[in-house]
Amino acid sequence: MKLSYNWLGEYIDTAGISPADYAARMTDTGSKVEGYALLGEGIQNVVVGRVAAMERHPNADKLWLCKLDVGTGELLNIVTGADNVTVGTLVPVAVAPATLPGGVEIKAGKLRGEVSEGMLCSVSELELPDGYVCDDGTGILLLEEGEVGQDIRDLLCLSDTAVEFEITSNRPDCLGMVGLARESAASFERELKLPDTGTFAAENGEIDSLLSVEIHAPQLCPRYAARVVKNVKIAPSPMWLKSRLRTAGVRPINNIVDITNYVMLEFGQPMHAFDYDRIGGGKIIVREAAEGEVFSPIVGEEDITLTAGMTVIADATKPVALAGVMGGANSEITEATTTIVFESANFSGPATRSTSRKLSMRSESSGRFEKGLDPETVGAALNRAVQLILELGAGTPVSGIIDVYPGKETSRTMPFDPKTVNALLGTELSAEYMSGVLSSLGFGVSGSEITIPSWRGDVTMSADIAEEVARIYGYNNIPSTMFRSPAKTGLLTDEQAFRRLIQDTMVRAGAYEVKTMPFVSPKSHERAGLKTDPDHFMTLLNPLGEDTSVMRRSLLPSLLECLEKNHHANGENVPLFELANVYLPQGEDELPTEKMQLVFGFCGGDFYKLKGICETLLAAAGVTGAEFVRSEDCCPALHPGRNAYINILGNGQWGEIGSIGEIHPSVAKNYDISERIYVGTISFDSLFRVRRLNKKYAPLPKYPAMTRDFSLLCDTSIESAAVERIMRRVGGELVETVRLFDVYIGKGVPEGKKSMAFSVAMRAADRTLTDEEAGEVTKAILAAASAELGASLRG
Repeated sequence: MKLSYNWLGEYIDTAGISPADYAARMTDTGSKVEGYALLGEGIQNVVVGRVAAMERHPNADKLWLCKLDVGTGELLNIVTGADNVTVGTLVPVAVAPATLPGGVEIKAGKLRGEVSEGMLCSVSELELPDGYVCDDGTGILLLEEGEVGQDIRDLLCLSDTAVEFEITSNRPDCLGMVGLARESAASFERELKLPDTGTFAAENGEIDSLLSVEIHAPQLCPRYAARVVKNVKIAPSPMWLKSRLRTAGVRPINNIVDITNYVMLEFGQPMHAFDYDRIGGGKIIVREAAEGEVFSPIVGEEDITLTAGMTVIADATKPVALAGVMGGANSEITEATTTIVFESANFSGPATRSTSRKLSMRSESSGRFEKGLDPETVGAALNRAVQLILELGAGTPVSGIIDVYPGKETSRTMPFDPKTVNALLGTELSAEYMSGVLSSLGFGVSGSEITIPSWRGDVTMSADIAEEVARIYGYNNIPSTMFRSPAKTGLLTDEQAFRRLIQDTMVRAGAYEVKTMPFVSPKSHERAGLKTDPDHFMTLLNPLGEDTSVMRRSLLPSLLECLEKNHHANGENVPLFELANVYLPQGEDELPTEKMQLVFGFCGGDFYKLKGICETLLAAAGVTGAEFVRSEDCCPALHPGRNAYINILGNGQWGEIGSIGEIHPSVAKNYDISERIYVGTISFDSLFRVRRLNKKYAPLPKYPAMTRDFSLLCDTSIESAAVERIMRRVGGELVETVRLFDVYIGKGVPEGKKSMAFSVAMRAADRTLTDEEAGEVTKAILAAASAELGASLRG
């Protein structure tokens, strides 16, 4: 929102307040000033000139010799390279000696042997704000009006300061001059002088025979008011009105359109003007658009197809405007317009935002409506527009006002408790001071009750009242105090601490953590060999694009993309990991279930490096006895012969907590990586349930261990984990460790068989084992291995 400092002076006395002081104080009281520009600063001796004659420069094909009338009685000779100047046009002329913004000095001299007594100026050379004048930026600024010799600062009303505010979404009342003037008056303790627009109420008159208004969708339009103006004279607006629009960044068009824009800038209430003769049946209907209904906007040449839920302003037969967004080409003001309908209405913010986003049609009006405007401003804005019609002599308002207001709300009140405000702020302000601050902001204070103004929808609780007092009083004036209660040490929950343990362990294992977006494309899962059925995902209703249209079900696709990028970025195949949520859909109208997942992987290396990282993590979690079981029907992204489930014994039952393996060749070819890819996935919830972080002291053994080596001959399909399980079960507490130290297939071993060699350490806690006891355990292990696995001792 850009504010004209001169315009502000009509509402409050700005004497003694410099633009710098104004910007600082307004920012301190909550209206953040992004910056300000002193219009016309540094411009000296630049006047309006008329081009009297032109001819080509004799020594340069691209230059012109111009003779300019600047009101001195003599024509000036000026050399220019601009091609948009013609004889008779009015242009800004820097008459030497002159000064332009930035300290640029213009002196008389010669260009290619011809005398030049000044310079013709462009918008950029005068450093005018964007949109300040009607200019396409291709050359010299061509003036629409002005008297020869007139100071350019007076013509363009450049003796002003443009202040740019950043208005937060909770303060749409500050999207107009009135709202900012109210804030300014309260901030500087100055009297507020608002324009007198008179009272507003529906009244009968000539309008009843010309126009009727119906609201068929009150949830989309709480209020709609209209007035009719006859004998309209379409003409340019006066310079004072144009300059105020330009300072605010709005381009002047004609007096009628400029009035609607002026009222929008003054009250923050968007307005629209229809050509009455193009309103079919003399009827305005506010309704929802029909599915597939066609609308022709003012801007653009193509028709727009509307969808149900959008709000349209229609006449008896067709849409004539897209409510809160844009007017229609079939009802716009033209040079032939003689009768107009002024519209001032309030439209649903969410509906306006949804429509403008779907159609990619952002406008000054939609930007205001979508923040939620005050319906009570509708009447004052409409009256103001009629006042300006009379002031500019642009038409004759007919008698009568139409005001359809089905969504009128009662005023809101809340208790006024100065003690509560002081307790919240840590101040000792008087009730009188607080009452004065609130009154200056438009609140009604009566005894112990506050009436909240209609434009302050953001004030809903006592803390909001305290904030209003605090920001005007000055946050810097509130004394610093110590905490009144003792500070408490913040602690992590068990899950938070375990997450950090996992992250720290993975980093110690040599992996780098990555963070990726939870919004992905279904194609990323397809690329990783995972399911891509639409029902398989939680689809976003309003995605940024197809690449971020669903919530991910697995972290694997994101990790593979990171491995691919990292592989090409530096060529180092360092392990990567991510600990984040995946989202599993539950039903059409239900939120997804969020499950935390750990995924890790690398390029190059081998399966045993991957297994080693996994075993390091399990050891840090206090998990022992994990088994890695090969599977032929593991994750479709993994190689069927080079993968394993991770099984953990918990609560007396074995359960799967994840998987590791090599990426399937058919999936790997989808990624531009020249080496094999190894990945692992572990369920955080499953690992958290079986963690054993409490360390139990175990004294050093008092008695020696006995070691027995087993070389077993078995089928090649038998896994070492199955043999180890039998050894631990049969040996019971006496078996301390089991270590596989050799696997052999080859000469001396029958076809379809393999030899596995284990070293088993046995120890008793209360005595030294005898050879007989160790021998009994050995016999029992061999007997069980033979009976259950068909294994025999290799000779």
